[in-house]
Amino acid sequence: MTPTPLVEVRAVRKAFGSFEALRGVDLDIGRGEKVALVGASGSGKSTLCRCINRLETITSGSITIDGQPLPEEGKALADLRAQVGMVFQAFNLFPHFTALENISLAPIHVRKVAKPDADAEARELLARVGLSDKADNYPAELSGGEQQRVAIARALAMHPQLMLFDEPTSALDPEMISEVLDVMSELANEGMTMLVVTHEMGFARHACDRVCFMDAGQIVEQNSPAEFFDTPKTDRAKDFLSKLLHH
Repeated sequence: MTPTPLVEVRAVRKAFGSFEALRGVDLDIGRGEKVALVGASGSGKSTLCRCINRLETITSGSITIDGQPLPEEGKALADLRAQVGMVFQAFNLFPHFTALENISLAPIHVRKVAKPDADAEARELLARVGLSDKADNYPAELSGGEQQRVAIARALAMHPQLMLFDEPTSALDPEMISEVLDVMSELANEGMTMLVVTHEMGFARHACDRVCFMDAGQIVEQNSPAEFFDTPKTDRAKDFLSKLLHH
């Protein structure tokens, strides 16, 4: 028997008024699998990512995580969100809390972890993302790359089963991108289940198990990174890759 995927997306559609952002998407993500979601801007990648965390409600279809359908709202949804870590393009840190406080806040309030324990784990997580010396800094005192690493540590503090990354490096200066990708690669190596919306093709090629290419609200091609980058099957994927590789 093949094990049940951690995430099952079935025939998912999402419309914003008359615009259909997702048009019947099917996607499975296995436990421990690293999946890169690539494609041109506006192809539906971020929308799909946000639907899996129910930041967007789907128009039709179904999404299950660990065998449970996505809850509508209330405590069940909060519980689900605790299982799914999300890292955004804009770091979304609380500006009036220190790096340490940003990380320990949810464990204290959502998981009811005692503050000394939550703070101790937050320090461990800061060390893990290379920011031991920044615990008492506020977001405004951190570089973009440091803020994004704090955001990753904050998501990890909830011990999620799944990490969603929505273009986590696209707001960063080039020299900061690698410091965030290094942390993500480490997570990948440790076996974290990850769905990564990204324009960083090197990361997709080297850190992910599978690449899913989206175009016009559908996954039109998916394959191993080597197959996808070296021998894309569809004209749309070939066109997308040729534009990238010629810049």
